[in-house]
Amino acid sequence: MNASHTNSLRITVLGPVRAWRGEQELALGSPQQRAVLTALLLRRGRPTTVGELVDALWGERPPSGAVTVLRTYVSRLRKVLEPRREAGEAPQVIVSAADGYLVRLPEDCLDLGVFERRVAEAKKLRTGGDLAAAAELLHSALELWDGKPLAGLPGPLAEAERYRLDEQWLGAVETGTDVDLELGRHEEVAAQLSSLTCEHPLRERLCELLMLALYRCGRQAEALAAYRKLRDALVAELGVEPGPALLDLHARILAADPTLRAPVPPPQAASPAPSVSAPPSAAAARPAQLPADLPVFTGRDSELAQTNALLPAEGKRPTAVVISAIGGMAGVGKTTLAVHWAHEIAHRFPDGQLYVNLRGFDPTGSAMPADEAVHTFLDALGVPPSQMPGRPDTRAALYRSLLADRRVLLLLDNARDTEQVRPLLPSGPGCLAIITSRNQLTGLIASDGAHPLTLNPLPLAEARDFLARRIGPERMAAEPTAADEIIARCARLPLALAIVAARAATNPSFPLHAVADELRASHGSLDAFTGGDISTDVRAVFSWSYHALSAPAARLFQLLAAHPGPDIAAPAAAALAGLPLRETRGLLGELTHAHLLTEHFPGRYTFHDLLRIYAAERVGCEESAADRGQAFERVLTWYLHTADAASRFITPERPRAPLLPLPPDCRPLTFTTYDEALEWCSTERANLVAAINQAATDGMAPLAWRLTAALWGFFYLRSHRNDWLASNRVSLAAARSAGDRRGEAECLTGLANALSVNGSLEEAIDHYKQALPVFRELDDEKGASRIIGNLGDVHLRAGRIEEALGYLEETLETDRAIGHGWGVGICLNNLGEAYLRLGRLDEARAYLEEALEVLRATDNRWVEGITLDFLGTVYHRLRRHDDAVQQYHLALQAHREVGNRWAEAHSISHLAETRLAVGERDAARTGWGQALQLLEEFNHPDAEEIRDKLRGLDDAVPDAPPDEPSGVAGASTASPRDPGGRAGGR
Repeated sequence: MNASHTNSLRITVLGPVRAWRGEQELALGSPQQRAVLTALLLRRGRPTTVGELVDALWGERPPSGAVTVLRTYVSRLRKVLEPRREAGEAPQVIVSAADGYLVRLPEDCLDLGVFERRVAEAKKLRTGGDLAAAAELLHSALELWDGKPLAGLPGPLAEAERYRLDEQWLGAVETGTDVDLELGRHEEVAAQLSSLTCEHPLRERLCELLMLALYRCGRQAEALAAYRKLRDALVAELGVEPGPALLDLHARILAADPTLRAPVPPPQAASPAPSVSAPPSAAAARPAQLPADLPVFTGRDSELAQTNALLPAEGKRPTAVVISAIGGMAGVGKTTLAVHWAHEIAHRFPDGQLYVNLRGFDPTGSAMPADEAVHTFLDALGVPPSQMPGRPDTRAALYRSLLADRRVLLLLDNARDTEQVRPLLPSGPGCLAIITSRNQLTGLIASDGAHPLTLNPLPLAEARDFLARRIGPERMAAEPTAADEIIARCARLPLALAIVAARAATNPSFPLHAVADELRASHGSLDAFTGGDISTDVRAVFSWSYHALSAPAARLFQLLAAHPGPDIAAPAAAALAGLPLRETRGLLGELTHAHLLTEHFPGRYTFHDLLRIYAAERVGCEESAADRGQAFERVLTWYLHTADAASRFITPERPRAPLLPLPPDCRPLTFTTYDEALEWCSTERANLVAAINQAATDGMAPLAWRLTAALWGFFYLRSHRNDWLASNRVSLAAARSAGDRRGEAECLTGLANALSVNGSLEEAIDHYKQALPVFRELDDEKGASRIIGNLGDVHLRAGRIEEALGYLEETLETDRAIGHGWGVGICLNNLGEAYLRLGRLDEARAYLEEALEVLRATDNRWVEGITLDFLGTVYHRLRRHDDAVQQYHLALQAHREVGNRWAEAHSISHLAETRLAVGERDAARTGWGQALQLLEEFNHPDAEEIRDKLRGLDDAVPDAPPDEPSGVAGASTASPRDPGGRAGGR
């Protein structure tokens, strides 16, 4: 193997451990095999003994035959790294040395070496005064990092080295940030460090840099707040005060030390600070989420003039984020004004408009968390579920990065307080954030430069115009005194005026003095708002409109207050009331026309906050507690049965918890396609989660945990990991409180599944182990076997294949003994996968062939497709290419029958690799093109791997195929297993 060929190798450890020869990625094998290569690489050309390698891989408990396994890993790595080495020729990359091995590679072949060299050179440039060049080199060094170093590698050495490498990265970040501050880039530094300090809350140097950046941005209050936050954390967790450097900076900021001012930037062009990468699909997303403008909007000329004055002249870009905080009492028209103004200026924000109702004053207490709003905005900005960050602070950083260079208008409606809003504010110039709230957002005004606008009731002239636009100027002119009394009785409040105007407009024969008489006669108060957030009495208006309803509409109005979510669809309202859908639609129309309900989207309805409170008062007076409970139970059971119907499309082969009986007056929805089912779950997500929480609170544990279980597939596919975790946790607490052992067992299993998907494998294992004795107490052998199989699966995910085999073999024995054919088929498949990962191909084939017999006998077509794909891979690695092609075609047939399109893409890709192995380059190219098209439909991360294959196709070596198709080594999306569970969701 010549030197130039060695130099063509490129290996990365600053992220997942990967290797390339030229443009072609090499298959490095199992996580343990990669860990061996990494242990050798990190010695940087020095020998590593076999004993040290065994310790690095397994620690104090190596398996029997560890040395033999280790030497097998080295042999395979040599074949991958030196495929053209002649027989008998000595290895040149992994070289034997005494009782061990060493790696001989130029430093430039390893990303860690390149990183360290760039950092060292940058420090020299900084010492020499060339700050711009130093900054550019430091940023280029940090760009080499691709996530967590040594990602996915097992063993104690990997864990220790991860910590060391993380420290190197942080040191480089701090050095780079320091240089950026010397260059005057404090705006960019402040944006970057805001999220980084959340990830490292006790790191004083990061806090020091953030404080200095914020101070130089003119954000002194935030700089001092950052100090207090760190000091509180240090005292609480370590019992120590901040160090001298931080104390000194804090004192200098308090004293407004002039030496802290930003330096004059040097004349040379500065490199931009690094930012969170946006997924390709997000770059083109242009949301347009504003609600419809009110056709009869009138007045508010003075307020509109104030808001328009906040923006620069037409055609000019804002130099900073503009924040407008519109406040005022409930019903005063904050949202109406904000929406109207947003529509008037939307053309000035070419990258789109984002809207969210933060539900800050929802009477049920279901205010939207800031992280949920961020998740919603990332969806709107085109971030696919498969690329959605798992941690809230990382999602927030991605959100800010996506808006950094865009001109987007944000309407944050009905905010509770500053803390709910602040994480949603963009960091770069060019954006406008319009916020509405009943509260004065003083923190936002003091610290974030928000421009306050407080709305008061309409001036008399505008109130007259308001009423005239709705009932006609002729009626107003005919009875001006009565019109003025109506306006006075409504206290010039737009919401109250709109309801009275609707009453008058729908009864054109009513004289205005009669309307005024009714208002006078029914005058009362909303006790919850007297002398508090609202100074105007609107109960008279609400009650008057309410009493004008038909009896069925009035009853529906009351019952809607029992619904826990932020809005409700017509079919759910029918279930709540126990009425036919057609009749319910008519009643909803009656409520909408009376302005007691808003149809904010076709077929979906919501209350204004005050009207919800009024409805809750009425239902408390006019419906018994038993009737209210039955209504809630009806709609929750309706949600359960509809969610179960959706899950039969989303995860068709997964066994389900038994449903509770459906009341005779409920008609759950049915679905005909996968897309319909998934869309319903997405639309109803907030209601479903609220229903689970309310059921758990109200002592309906059986409904809470069953609904949580029915949503398993949706939470997983749409990457709603927080909802998945939270729903299982609240349902688990409810089941335990009620002594519902079956619910406890199912929730522990569901929670463990969610934890496994979230990467919390040890915590998942702990919850599986908690579930196991509960299933045994219930004498549920199938449930216990499912848990043991889940333990096998999560150990397989962690790369601990030997431990996984123990659990899987135990499960197989149990399932066979109890005659559980479904579980036997899945377990045989998983065992085949485990032995395939170990390279024990004969055993893998035997298990997979037996699995096929059982899966076909139990009609488990979905897992059958996956098993056929694994079997094709076995034949591929045995170089029985005709047999591999046959199995892949059978797998594709099965995938297409059940609609498993991700697995279909992977089988097409595996088939293409086999075509390439026999020299059919054009067929391989066609296959990879088809696989890429499928994966791009889902924005699947494996699409990039297919692109790499297509780019490197001309460099492929037909007589030296990869050890295994790339989708199998990690068994990522092609695997039939539930995340954290068994194949098919046992």
